[in-house]
Amino acid sequence: MKKILLAGFLFLQFVSFGQQQHYKVIAYYTGSADSISKYPIQQLTHIIYSFLKLQNDTLGFRDEQQQQNLQKLVLLKKDHPQLKIMVSIGGWGGCASCSELFASAVQRNMIAKTTVELFKKYDIDGLDLDWEYPAIEGYPGHKFDSTDKNNFTELVKALRKEMGNKYLISFAAGGFINYLERSIDWKAVMPFVDFVNLMTYDLVGGYSTVTGHHTPLADYMPGQESAEKCVNWLLNKKVRSNKLIVGAAFYARVWENVDSANHGLYQSGKFLRGVSYKNFSTYFVDSLEYKYHWDNKAKAPFQYSQAKKLFATFDDERSIGEKVKFVREKNLGGIMFWQLMDDKPAGGLVDVIKKRLQK
Repeated sequence: MKKILLAGFLFLQFVSFGQQQHYKVIAYYTGSADSISKYPIQQLTHIIYSFLKLQNDTLGFRDEQQQQNLQKLVLLKKDHPQLKIMVSIGGWGGCASCSELFASAVQRNMIAKTTVELFKKYDIDGLDLDWEYPAIEGYPGHKFDSTDKNNFTELVKALRKEMGNKYLISFAAGGFINYLERSIDWKAVMPFVDFVNLMTYDLVGGYSTVTGHHTPLADYMPGQESAEKCVNWLLNKKVRSNKLIVGAAFYARVWENVDSANHGLYQSGKFLRGVSYKNFSTYFVDSLEYKYHWDNKAKAPFQYSQAKKLFATFDDERSIGEKVKFVREKNLGGIMFWQLMDDKPAGGLVDVIKKRLQK
């Protein structure tokens, strides 16, 4: 009887262990390979090196320096076996030809072929598609068409057919409802991708003349976007929760000429600049007279200077903690962020993410 009970206990322990969530911590990175060693690489599961170049229908490097960076990044896997090195194409302003290029089956197949050839040559683990955006307006002047939605699906299928199960496929998705509804055929696409990086930041962008939270966890006013709204929309579409990666911003967005009502939140203003998280301590200084505020409904911080009429929206330790808590509660796949170069080399937001995920 004791042997039976012991066997049962060990089986339950095995099942419990097997069901533990292994969260992804995904860093976008645009810097040099020589600089990355100062960051806590051991706490990352994926680095997405951004952005490689599509020359016509061939995936390649922008220059020799980018090639050397990628080769050095791949070498990190020797000392960090948990790490996957992926590459990304596109980005804001980087997909001018995507609508036309991906419309051709011949070119989609060639892209898939040259991508796998590149991966084999350099030991790359996967591709992240950052098309901003299929079927809706993105970067000003870039072509978009209603057929982009289906062409994106066909591109992902062509990539998966060529890659098999050896390589990872992900894509960076707009974290706002218009994108979710119009850009992607979620039912058709998700079986072929390993995860989707939700850009739940820049939800109030540089083109906005009204301030707001650019990377809030929750929304509470009509027309607002948030990580929670984005994730719930996808879960309602039966997208697997462990394929959803919530995005965090390692930078602030700052508006000027902002009225003091509501400490500058939801007031008219003009976008001024971005500020990296690593520079918060030198930017939010006494001379600018910023005061810190926390919006408990949005689970988001902001700073306002009445003297200078400056408003700043960002992620910090507290809001990152709330996002990680949300990831755990919803059984999501993990956290990604833009970008690693904006973090402090030590004691930064990567450390906060990892610590909170391990609780």
